[in-house]
Amino acid sequence: MDKVTGELKVFFEEPFWIGLFERVENGKLSAAKVTFGAEPKDYEVYDFILKHYYVLRFSPAVAVSEKETKKNPKRMQREVKKQLQDTGIGTKSQQALKLQQEQFKTERRHRSREQKEAEEERMFDLKQQKRKEKHRGH
Repeated sequence: MDKVTGELKVFFEEPFWIGLFERVENGKLSAAKVTFGAEPKDYEVYDFILKHYYVLRFSPAVAVSEKETKKNPKRMQREVKKQLQDTGIGTKSQQALKLQQEQFKTERRHRSREQKEAEEERMFDLKQQKRKEKHRGH
C-alpha cells in the first residue's frame, strides 16, 4: 500500500510570508513554494489549500529516507512546537525546489533560443525579399 504524507510550513522570509508544501510519496519528496505576501490567517491558508492545491507545481521528486516508529504524543507536541519556532526550509525541500528552479531555467533558455533563431530567420527572409524587389525593376 502506498503511503503519501503532506506537510505545509508557513514562515516569514524577508519581506514576504512563504508557504512551503512538502509531499512524500513512495519514499520521494517533492516540494512547492507559494508566496503569500502579508501574513495569512489560518482560514486564508485553509481556503488556499482547498482551492489551489491541485494547481501547485511540485518540484521533481528527491529520494528521502523515512523512519516508521510510533512516537509519544507529548514528544510529537514538542516537535511541532519546535518546528513552528524554526524558520527556513529543510535541506531536502531546498534541494527539490532548486532542482525545479533549474528545470524552469533550462526550459526558459531553450524557448528564448528558439524565439531568437526564429526572429533571425524572419529578418533574413525579409532582407532577401527586399534585395529581390530592388533588382526587379532593372
